[in-house]
Amino acid sequence: MKETAKDAGIGFFEKNLTLWVLLCMAAGVLIGRFAPAVPDFLSRFEYAHVSVPIAILIWLMIYPMMLKVDFESVRDVGRNPKGLFVTWTVNWLVKPFTMYGIAAFFFFVAFRGIVPESLARDYLAGAILLGAAPCTAMVFVWSHLTRGNPAYTVVQVATNDLIILLAFAPVVGALLGVGGVAIPWGTLFLSVALFVVLPLAAGVLTRRALVRRHGLEWFRDSFLPRFSGITIAGLLVTLVIIFSFQGSVILQNPLHIALIAIPLTVQTFLIFLIAYGAAWLLKLPHDVAAPAGMIGASNFFELAVAVAVSLFGSDSPVVLATVVGVLVEVPVMLTLVRIANGTARSFRVR
Repeated sequence: MKETAKDAGIGFFEKNLTLWVLLCMAAGVLIGRFAPAVPDFLSRFEYAHVSVPIAILIWLMIYPMMLKVDFESVRDVGRNPKGLFVTWTVNWLVKPFTMYGIAAFFFFVAFRGIVPESLARDYLAGAILLGAAPCTAMVFVWSHLTRGNPAYTVVQVATNDLIILLAFAPVVGALLGVGGVAIPWGTLFLSVALFVVLPLAAGVLTRRALVRRHGLEWFRDSFLPRFSGITIAGLLVTLVIIFSFQGSVILQNPLHIALIAIPLTVQTFLIFLIAYGAAWLLKLPHDVAAPAGMIGASNFFELAVAVAVSLFGSDSPVVLATVVGVLVEVPVMLTLVRIANGTARSFRVR
């Protein structure tokens, strides 16, 4: 029987996320073009260069994700460490630097003469933010679609979130500095605290309190489903607001959307192949190898967008580059899911 989107663990809105992103992009651009008073009004609500409306919406995106992470599973990390080593190594010693190299090549070499140098630096900065933010929540969906080991996936995500707290700001800061972009360290650390530390703490405390009071089954089956549409809704409204600020840039450079998508897509396939191939060489089971590849290939784009907005402002081309990451995420990852499922037998016959 053919597996439906619901049966596969990915909902209607998630499955068609690219379509909704396109519609939100169009709506935001139209608002910015024909109703500029709207973004002008929203731009008044800022604190420390952070848009308050966007910050609220991003919290609505991130908080439900953090509720899904069971950090108590970190205690079992030593039982099967090879898959975790693959995840950690690829995510933090490979991915940020290949993203920098690939994006720099395309924006400064392949697209020279098409993309002005000032925009190239901004797009590179956005790519760096994506490259240093490996996936935390959607990887649960990709893991389910590839029949990944759910308990091991939780450990991969949980430890990855802990590493983000320590490594994200230094990695981003170092690469942005190499890329010729002046970076305000205080704002960057504030962004990590605001969009990772606080929602992470809130999610952990909420989970512990509710599980202790009502039990894990109620929390998983009754409480979490209440947030199923909030993350996507928050993302889509955020995109409308962001693209209302981005309207002039997009209308002046419509080709740039496709140009930004090219290095991001190349990077996604490369990182998946590196992690997935390493897992195969290490003779890991497929239900560990597939999530290991997925968590590095996909991005924590909510964090990347949030930090871009905080560092450079809602109307910056840097934000545009991170939002294009949202645009290419679902179709590319669904392609990788098909690749992983199609090669599963090669992990069993060795």
